[in-house]
Amino acid sequence: MLRITQIDLYRYDIPLKAPIAISLGTIDSARNILVSIHTDTGLIGWGEGSPFWMIVGETQATGLAAGQDFARLLIGQNALDLEGCLQKLDNYLPGNPTIKSAFDMALYDLASQAANLPLYAFLGGSKRTLITDETIYLNTPERMAEDALRIQGKGAIAIKVKLGTNARDDIRRIEAIRQAIGDATPIRTDANQGWDYPTARTVLTTIQDWNVEYCEQPVKRPDITDLKRLRQQTRVPIMADESLFDHRDALRLAGEEAVDYFNIKLSKSGGIFNAQKINAIAEAAGIRCMIGCMSESRLAMTAKAHFASARRNVTFYDLDAPFEHAEDPVSGGIQYNGYEVELPDAPGLGATVEEEFLKSLEKSTIQ
Repeated sequence: MLRITQIDLYRYDIPLKAPIAISLGTIDSARNILVSIHTDTGLIGWGEGSPFWMIVGETQATGLAAGQDFARLLIGQNALDLEGCLQKLDNYLPGNPTIKSAFDMALYDLASQAANLPLYAFLGGSKRTLITDETIYLNTPERMAEDALRIQGKGAIAIKVKLGTNARDDIRRIEAIRQAIGDATPIRTDANQGWDYPTARTVLTTIQDWNVEYCEQPVKRPDITDLKRLRQQTRVPIMADESLFDHRDALRLAGEEAVDYFNIKLSKSGGIFNAQKINAIAEAAGIRCMIGCMSESRLAMTAKAHFASARRNVTFYDLDAPFEHAEDPVSGGIQYNGYEVELPDAPGLGATVEEEFLKSLEKSTIQ
């Protein structure tokens, strides 16, 4: 038994180098949540959530408020009872996947530390080479083409491009990027629900011969029928993002043959426990997965990389959020060698947050 004795919650703000824009809105800083779970053996587990309110319906404030209640539920519990602890959170408060993902991550960190295994090995996997893409955010076609050239010059194997405004401007964006970088480097597009069906069909049929690897979430979250129609009527593979929160969504999307790929994000699924269920459904349905990100630091990015490394059905990697951060307060964790992501071999996540940075954060403690 590993008894939980104390839980700390931190307001984990990280400034961005510059504001970033997607079709849903603009953010100027990463307003994340950090959770540390202490045990009677001295082991401490770390977890992070990034409440991208435009997608998950949570804010940093609501996550911290819910986190206080979650912490009280878990004090005295056995941290090694992963399913039991997470079920307590689900039974108490439905939804709220981002703050739950932070608790989930900290519990997995503890369990794998207790087993003296890096998390990827605790999950039954091995260390694999992961290569992330890099994202270009919404801007003028000319500026986005400049960004694409910069990223290509750094050796990117693929470039992710945010779209989702209107057909004319989004086609111009992809056209400008293609003219700048040539045809060889794949483009991965993401509309973040920004189009209706006619607009999505116009854009995707126009760009489908321009080496576009897939399009994430072209239409609104509930519009599963439109996802399926787009999959049937264009040659651009369709990836579910905002339509895919948990394993129940995965089952519906797979059953309706609505998409080609799944984008798994821990802050959206509720954490690693549910991410494994999503991936299992996807694997059974012949659907490959991507591990995606919100605006997490290298702490959560390390957990995502462990999960992706342990699950061979995860074949796309979008782990570039720290590229946009003006500060990196994480000690240990994944290292970026260009776009190659290298995992640590220490037990657990192998990542913590620097003590001096922690001292600067607003903190609450539940014992």
